[in-house]
Amino acid sequence: MQTNMATLGKFISFEGIDGAGKSTHIELVRQLCEAAGKQVVQTREPGGTPLGEQLRGILLQQKMAPATEAMLMYAARHEHVVQVIQPALARGDWVISDRYVDSSIAYQGGGRALAQAQLDALGQIAIGDLLPDLTLLFDVPLEVAQERLARSRVFDKFEQEQADFFQAVRGRYLQIAATQPDRVKVVDASQSIEEIAEVVRGIVQTFLQRNAAIAESQA
Repeated sequence: MQTNMATLGKFISFEGIDGAGKSTHIELVRQLCEAAGKQVVQTREPGGTPLGEQLRGILLQQKMAPATEAMLMYAARHEHVVQVIQPALARGDWVISDRYVDSSIAYQGGGRALAQAQLDALGQIAIGDLLPDLTLLFDVPLEVAQERLARSRVFDKFEQEQADFFQAVRGRYLQIAATQPDRVKVVDASQSIEEIAEVVRGIVQTFLQRNAAIAESQA
């Protein structure tokens, strides 16, 4: 499986616990990338392919053993990578995905307490070393997330989890950010939508400018 170094496009992922509000700002990032002349493929996990969308329905609604959940997540992800993400990057498109592998590390690793070695083994099969070039991690205190979810639609099985589950998920997300600060940028999602949008705009514009400078230097 090819790495980012071998691809022409760029890959941006959105992460955060349920209720963090990340999905609200995906369209802004898409617009910023398109304004910079990028062809954008917008997708999501679990899902992104016909098979992935079928697995999404199962994963979000049906109770199952943690290891089963992880294997299905990574199976959907492998199909997503092979059918959508890799081809798009090879064409030079920019991919924006609502969730990717960090979600499994946080939810199945942190929330479900599966061993990191098990997730690494699944990841090696499913994605190889294909990580996003930029990850926006929307971080919010648990009580704020729960208040937002209370105003939401009918809950899926993850949104129905207890506070200790989400505390573990949030903690694992912050561990990822601490160990990979060049890739993962933490956004304080407890602010207003307008304030969050300004932070996101700044991060993405910096990313676009850096990539433009690199491309110019290699021309």
